[in-house]
Amino acid sequence: MSVQDTRLGIWLMVLATLVFSAQDAISRHLASEYNVLMVVMIRYWAFGLFVVALAARQPGGLRRAVATKMPLVQIGRGLLLAGEICLMVVAFVVLGLAATHAVFAAYPLIVAALSGPVLGERVGWRRWTAIGIGFVGILIILQPGGGALQPAALIPLAAAAGFALYSLMTRYAARTDSAAVSFFWTGTTGAVAMTAVGIWTWEPMAPADWGWMALLCCIAMLGHWLLIKSLEVAEASAVQPFAYLQLVWAAGLGVLLFSEELAPNLLTGAAVVVSAGLFTLWRARRVGAR
Repeated sequence: MSVQDTRLGIWLMVLATLVFSAQDAISRHLASEYNVLMVVMIRYWAFGLFVVALAARQPGGLRRAVATKMPLVQIGRGLLLAGEICLMVVAFVVLGLAATHAVFAAYPLIVAALSGPVLGERVGWRRWTAIGIGFVGILIILQPGGGALQPAALIPLAAAAGFALYSLMTRYAARTDSAAVSFFWTGTTGAVAMTAVGIWTWEPMAPADWGWMALLCCIAMLGHWLLIKSLEVAEASAVQPFAYLQLVWAAGLGVLLFSEELAPNLLTGAAVVVSAGLFTLWRARRVGAR
């Protein structure tokens, strides 16, 4: 799919967010029964096999996929993403899907805030204002000074910071490495790292949960495939705003499957964060167009 088709790219991104939300729901179920490290490790085994198989089919094969000019950056990216996923799965169990994604929605704002010092990009006063407003939304969700969510909500906030740094390192690596190389290193580094820490937490799994684990691995690969295809047929700036739909799907699944409650402060704060994030994406696209 090399022909640009923005409408198709948007639909693929919407489907990807739905699939990733289902992935999160299954992760929450499994992590409530088994060690988080083991669950993420098995998921990474499937992810690692997926990226290896994908790389083997590309021109140049595995040799080209391994050929990075920034090995330390690529390894750092892989470790950051693996750590972020572990934090998110813990948050799903502790906080629930809706609250976790409401806080995690701040990651584009953290990316914008750090893009200046990390990448040397210019961030104007409009985006700084949006960043400030977005973090007001986070404070509404956290309810400092007495809110029951406040301490545990620091877990997805740390995950958002980790994912933001991962995103910035990905943009930095893109100056010399192709997207295929970065994707290969993300999957393989994470698989190795999670095996090193997760194998010690191995415990027997019920047959029914092995079925859920197999489904988790399959839909995780499907989600990544949809995301890749979305970015192949449309510009990232056009489809990225639709990634916020994952918050909507996740909240719906949390309410339907886990009887989560959508507190007023959660809804208000999430609306503020998403609005600020959408503005930063729009502003970045407009500045880039200039």
